[in-house]
Amino acid sequence: MLNSIAGLGGLFGNKGEGHPLATARQLKAVIDAVPRDNAFKALDEVLGWIESLRGADEFPAERLFETVRQLDDVAQPHLRRLAREYLHTARLTRSDEKRLWAINHGFWLQLAQAYERCLDLLGQKDKAGEAIKQVLPLLATRLIGALAALIKWDQFHYGPSEVQVWQRMGQALLLAEGNGVATKSVPNQGMQPGMSHAQGEFIKAVAFQAASMDSLLPLEIELAERLIEKFLPSFVFSSQSQIDSVYWVDLAAAQAPQRLARMPAEARPTQRFFKPAQAHAQFKALLAELEQGGELSPEIALGGQFPPRVLIPVLQHLVAYLAPVPPQRSHDRHRVKHRISVLNGLINAFVVFSSEFGGRPAGLQIESWVVENVSRGGFGALLSNIPGEWLKVGALLAMQPEGGDNWLLGIVRRYHRESELEARIGIQTLATKAVAIECRPRTSSSYGAAATLPALLVRDGNQAGEVRVVLPANSFDLRESLDYQLDGQRFLLSPVELLEQTVDYEVARYRQLVAD
Repeated sequence: MLNSIAGLGGLFGNKGEGHPLATARQLKAVIDAVPRDNAFKALDEVLGWIESLRGADEFPAERLFETVRQLDDVAQPHLRRLAREYLHTARLTRSDEKRLWAINHGFWLQLAQAYERCLDLLGQKDKAGEAIKQVLPLLATRLIGALAALIKWDQFHYGPSEVQVWQRMGQALLLAEGNGVATKSVPNQGMQPGMSHAQGEFIKAVAFQAASMDSLLPLEIELAERLIEKFLPSFVFSSQSQIDSVYWVDLAAAQAPQRLARMPAEARPTQRFFKPAQAHAQFKALLAELEQGGELSPEIALGGQFPPRVLIPVLQHLVAYLAPVPPQRSHDRHRVKHRISVLNGLINAFVVFSSEFGGRPAGLQIESWVVENVSRGGFGALLSNIPGEWLKVGALLAMQPEGGDNWLLGIVRRYHRESELEARIGIQTLATKAVAIECRPRTSSSYGAAATLPALLVRDGNQAGEVRVVLPANSFDLRESLDYQLDGQRFLLSPVELLEQTVDYEVARYRQLVAD
């Protein structure tokens, strides 16, 4: 896929003078030939040239960074285009999702390795070593940014991410600090507006890690990172622990940032400490403004127009996790080992909660998961074999404990892959009592002719006089009541509030009245 010209280095006999990128004129010709209207082909070509440098041992070392930098810059618009397709396409097939993910992740992986080869030249007593010293602020910034992008793309797949990435980023930052350029600003990649520096890129990665993104969807993860970037100067990152520091990291260790529940066992000069500081208040202020009907300031550019309903959950998450006191578990967890049968989606749940089909209809594709812990709010499960593309944060589940005949309704809230096959899932219990109903919009123009909607009526955990209803996507209308029949009685549902909206279903509150 991305390796079609990966072995080019060997074609040139490892002679730098024979490499097609060995001179500025040759590099310009190659860059000019990169397709402008085909992102897949463009990235394939650029990545092939980057990989070819790894095999060309005699490539002019003093030209290595400038060559990689220019190839990086020409690739960035194409990377952004494919990232938008990955994040904004509502229903990617599993094969398309894996292809887009592999292209982006693979590019950042190879780019980081290329920049590390450049960094290895630092300290050499020759022209190449002096050239790297001159560009160290830009090199360290780009290297840390590329490794942080790997962490982000791993998070889009809900992990796992190699902890060695943190050691590699830490090494780059330590070299920048040692040369006094860790906070020297350099232009952003690919002609993007703004400036950055090595320490800023590392702080952004630490804040991203501290924000515990495994309960967000990929687009929400992307928006969270962009919001972190906008308030980056307000975070505090220092070599000394402060009374309100909440995370620490050792730049020399292969270990992700750790919550500062207690001081590290041994003080080391490579340890750094992080706290949200004023960034937390700024997130809260922006959240309050959007919740009160305000609009996002044009100064906070997030790479597109996003309505408040999309941004508010992301800001709520950042306010909770990038806080002076990070969130604690709301309910005690108890370890268990118990199997549950699992069905996904509203239609499957409708079938098992309906008395018409029996409690466990034949023909449904039922998963078997192992519950590891339970609490009052839900439970955690271990999957030994990750199912199809439907498994994601926000997935609706119908679940039946082994040996029982009752079904529960839940929503996937956390998802973390332990490996290619295993994953741990956090599930919120939405209902222990639910019933399948068929609703009909009760509008003067459509009533009697409108098609019915398959829905689930949640019977527990409601406010007085109200019920929650799980509906197909795009069904809730604040101006439209619903009508349904149950056990020979007709009921009217008057809309109150949309609680949750996904591409597959919605959860809403209704006032319930006995219809005339």
